[in-house]
Amino acid sequence: MIKQDRYDGFSVNIYKDEEGDWLAHFVELPTVSAAGDSPEEALKELKLAWEAMKASHRKHGDEIPIAPSQKEYSGQFNVRIDKRVHRALAVEAAGAGISLNALVAEKLLLAIDDHIHT
Repeated sequence: MIKQDRYDGFSVNIYKDEEGDWLAHFVELPTVSAAGDSPEEALKELKLAWEAMKASHRKHGDEIPIAPSQKEYSGQFNVRIDKRVHRALAVEAAGAGISLNALVAEKLLLAIDDHIHT
């Protein structure tokens, strides 16, 4: 997987299919894809597909997608979970002397760190 500025921050997955063609697509927008006889050609075609998609969005007054890595985030979101999980987390947080929010934030950070380092 590669990430390049020429794709406005979107991650690109490129691979060779079973027929020998090189395929490239955006990880976050899998419907934007292209093929070529080489990785370079597939990436060149993906750039053209991306530019054509943006032109189409502009023409129709639609918002151009923004890569998740380029968006601004508030740091807040709501999650619905099973009430038994909610209770267990609240009990754990109380036992640790921290807020439920702090406990969940810590657990999410640990999960992301584990994911990044594996």
